[in-house]
Amino acid sequence: MSKYKRTLITSALPYANGPVHIGHLAGVYVPADIYARYLRLKGEEVVFVGGSDEHGVPITLKAKNEGVTPQDVVDKYHAMIKDSFSRLGISFDVYSRTSAPIHYETASEFFRKLYDNGKFTEKTTEQYFDEENQQFLADRYIVGTCPKCGFEKAYGDQCESCGTSLSPTELISPRSMLSGNTPVLKETRHWYLPLDQYEPWLKEWILEGHTEWKPNVYGQCKSWIDSGLLPRAVTRDLEWGVPVPVEDAPGKVLYVWFDAPIGYISATRELTPDWEKYWKDPETRLLHFIGKDNIVFHCIIFPVMLKAEGSYILPENVPANEFLNLEGDKISTSRNWAVWLHEYLEEFPGKQDVLKYALTANAPETKDNDFTWKDFQARNNNELVAILGNFVNRAMVLTEKYFSGIVPERGKTTTYDEETLNAVAQIRNEIEKSLDNFRFREAQKNAMDLARLGNKYLADEEPWKVIKTDPERVRTILNVCLQVTANLTIAMEPFLPFSMDKLRHFLNLEKLEWQMLGEKNLIRAGAKLNPSQLLFEKIEDKEIEKQVRKLLDTKKANEMAASTAAPAKDYITFDQFGAMDIRTGTVIEAEKVAKTKKLLRLKIDTGIDKRTVVSGIAEYYTPEEMVGRQVCILVNLEPKPLKGIESHGMILCAQDADGRLVLVSPADLVRNGSEVK
Repeated sequence: MSKYKRTLITSALPYANGPVHIGHLAGVYVPADIYARYLRLKGEEVVFVGGSDEHGVPITLKAKNEGVTPQDVVDKYHAMIKDSFSRLGISFDVYSRTSAPIHYETASEFFRKLYDNGKFTEKTTEQYFDEENQQFLADRYIVGTCPKCGFEKAYGDQCESCGTSLSPTELISPRSMLSGNTPVLKETRHWYLPLDQYEPWLKEWILEGHTEWKPNVYGQCKSWIDSGLLPRAVTRDLEWGVPVPVEDAPGKVLYVWFDAPIGYISATRELTPDWEKYWKDPETRLLHFIGKDNIVFHCIIFPVMLKAEGSYILPENVPANEFLNLEGDKISTSRNWAVWLHEYLEEFPGKQDVLKYALTANAPETKDNDFTWKDFQARNNNELVAILGNFVNRAMVLTEKYFSGIVPERGKTTTYDEETLNAVAQIRNEIEKSLDNFRFREAQKNAMDLARLGNKYLADEEPWKVIKTDPERVRTILNVCLQVTANLTIAMEPFLPFSMDKLRHFLNLEKLEWQMLGEKNLIRAGAKLNPSQLLFEKIEDKEIEKQVRKLLDTKKANEMAASTAAPAKDYITFDQFGAMDIRTGTVIEAEKVAKTKKLLRLKIDTGIDKRTVVSGIAEYYTPEEMVGRQVCILVNLEPKPLKGIESHGMILCAQDADGRLVLVSPADLVRNGSEVK
């Protein structure tokens, strides 16, 4: 028996300056939802809290760039994120936000208690100040030249060109993003959480007391602690955020890393007046579901905050995942290299479970993993359709065909029948073992083994053949199949909740409890089934090709944005330029040059003659596309033999960032032979 009466599940608060993508889902929200649904099925008391993180410099920067207020930004994205989670079926008991009044109240009370009890240290330091705007500058409000690589638009905390972490004073020629002026250094006072004072306690609590944590979590904690912890500021000079609740702190707010995790507490307060039993009762188990970039905050900093406050429980486990990549490249919101949840829900209506299944099957639990659209398609077509959907469909259709949709009696059973029914309980044990140890990928595979069991049983028993000689035996076979199907509605519920709702409707069943998984009579003989449909549908190649093309277009746009023009060549004289005779002409014939990949032989009406030109554009234009097209041609270029063909001139092209050649043509139709000047 567990020593806990209840479980509180938190999921990392998504930052409300953009929508949610599949990296967020795979790392945090899908596993947290699976676990919450599992505990609810078991009848355990569980609360699953989430919310939007709505403070911090990136939000103020976005607001400034868009000419709106920070509140406008967070209102837009909080609504979008909350709606996307709801439509995907992430089963939060509450989804709150850190701009809510209850959060301001909770965060202020938390800070004030630590302040009154002397848990902070005060320090005066010099920070950059914009004299024109009369404002201290957060690191992201300062840009300058990176001292490492020379990139001229490095931020005060990091160079996005070479990846080096920086401090604002390291920048060469720093300037304010507010005014463009050179900032000055000015003294400012802040409060700090003295993490160094808690090192001995952290070593005992984590390094000795939580050796069962996932290796990636434990290892990162050990590295931080062994390297030595430093005091960390809990306040900043900003206008957007929770105001520091002391009398002599005008223009200061709580640092977002301090205020955000308190959002878990304020969300629980929003949910229930009995919130303290989830945060202050030792019989509550606290679990944080996060990505690896949040390990230090949830395993070291937030626990130190809770320890310093004195009345809160500490996390029992922090099952953090690694990162999910996309088509072999790191997901990046700034480069739009992502699969956005709100777009997926629009483009794949009714396929929420397919995404959750694919992300869980490829979850980055122990190392970074890669999402590809081809794998997504294969998971759907080869597993959900061909294994789970196939078994359910055959069991339902055969029952409708042979017994008019009435669940048949199970007569005398064979050893194989009993082995099949007994295997369900064994599979349940494997699923439980995996889920209890936060191995969701393994748990989902175990649950799918139940469908594999049913498929094998059907294939071995062949009721479509047996019906001709022994109809009574078919009654037993299909009863066994329907019992397995009913058990599937429990086993797959944490992973595929929408699909299991549909399957329960087919079977005319109420929702069943986890403890019933493995029972042999979940569906009563004589019960009437509802008409069934396909549980899952195939995803066609054209749907996947559309998504791949969308990513390729994004990649090309990124390459073009990142590319820089080649340096200008040396000056030429006006007379040298005037010596070039560039005319407009129309292609009247075109064909590929034999035994080449790049060359087209063109016949062009230049207005002064009809001439042959050989051009290296065959990879980008077909002969059919070229005929009738007007081009610009250098007509006084010295003739040159190419592959045995004498070329009389050169047509003008621009070379794109990806190397593609694009024809330079008049915007409007002009007379052939018109001079280009």
